Amino acid sequence: MDVQPDLDFIRYLKTAGGDTMKKCYQCATCSVVCPLSTEENPFPRQEMIFAGWGMKDKLTADPNVFLCHQCGDCTAYCPRGAKPGDVLGAIRAYAYTALGWPTGLAKLASTAKGLPMLIAIPSVIIFVFWAISGGMVIPDSAVFAKYGYQHFFGHWDATSFMMQSDGVTPWLSKNVLFIDIIFLGAAFLAVVASYKGVTGLWKSMAKREGGNINFKPSLKQLAVDFVWPSIVEIVQHNRFRECGTNRNRETGHKPLMWAFGGLFIVTAWSAFANDILGIFYHSMHGPMSVWNPVKILANVSAVAMIVGCGILWMNRAKSEAEDNITPTFYDWFLIWEIMAVGVSGLLAEVARWAGLPALGYIVYFIHLVTVMMLFMYMPYTKFAHLIYRTTAMTFERYRDSSFVKDPLDQ
Repeated sequence: MDVQPDLDFIRYLKTAGGDTMKKCYQCATCSVVCPLSTEENPFPRQEMIFAGWGMKDKLTADPNVFLCHQCGDCTAYCPRGAKPGDVLGAIRAYAYTALGWPTGLAKLASTAKGLPMLIAIPSVIIFVFWAISGGMVIPDSAVFAKYGYQHFFGHWDATSFMMQSDGVTPWLSKNVLFIDIIFLGAAFLAVVASYKGVTGLWKSMAKREGGNINFKPSLKQLAVDFVWPSIVEIVQHNRFRECGTNRNRETGHKPLMWAFGGLFIVTAWSAFANDILGIFYHSMHGPMSVWNPVKILANVSAVAMIVGCGILWMNRAKSEAEDNITPTFYDWFLIWEIMAVGVSGLLAEVARWAGLPALGYIVYFIHLVTVMMLFMYMPYTKFAHLIYRTTAMTFERYRDSSFVKDPLDQ
């Protein structure tokens, strides 16, 4: 095999948590304890060889790298302290940056040096929209109690082009319009970047696999036979249960998963209520009652988000302290970001209940910034597990199916 090591790739891995990979002397202990490993697929022993040799293209096209749940068993049992789990985490961090689009934004999200700019971009965007909306006025306590944050980006006057023919009822509230522009724009960027990344990963995995990989199922077959079973397995956290050393990671991941599920429902309903129902029922543009089922789900989900993130925070801090794990921006950024979203959202709610409009508007601005960061940077951070691990699990099922393997050869 012709080996062309990528020295820059090796240097990156050493700075991203894979600084111990040269300690590996191929004893295969990691492959013995890893539940993903098979005789045909000696994972992660094979990946440790490729990492030490700087074989970037093989690793970034290896579905096993993305299937790894970093359970920690390989690291715990490694007699040399090579920490394969951390090396694989560093490879994934590199892959998410390499697959990212636009490239400049992906690189910015890969290092702590880019953090000021990562915060500044959504802060400036939201501040500019806030300024041009005419809503940059702190309301008095009575208005704040009645409207909450529904006038954060201002409201229409009677001559606005957004008014219906009767000149009374707005087609869409000004606040909703500006929020739609900001967050649909951020979501569109994330969707396009995710699509480019996922298709790029699939093509590289297919090329690496070779053989009959070009025989493709229909979209319905792909969704029913491969994508949906992968999503079910992810939701059930089946592979986390196979972990030994870091089994408690499931305890932190599950509240986060259900929290994001709950907030997705809340967001979908809010968009439907404001953008569709609000055209006919103006009251939909007002703040929800604290006893509204959707508001209760939102608050419960926010608490679950903070709890789950707190568990992961403690687990990560414990691993770094007890197992001498190297702290990385890649691992900590998403934890900080999710915690910031949950805490700022709850604090904005508390400020509204307490009748503190000035404090509430400041915290709400911070909340909008953190939510926009979560949307925009999803394809480049550890949150990209959501799309790339699902893609890898789908590909795993696909490559083991009759579309790729001849049943007579099995």
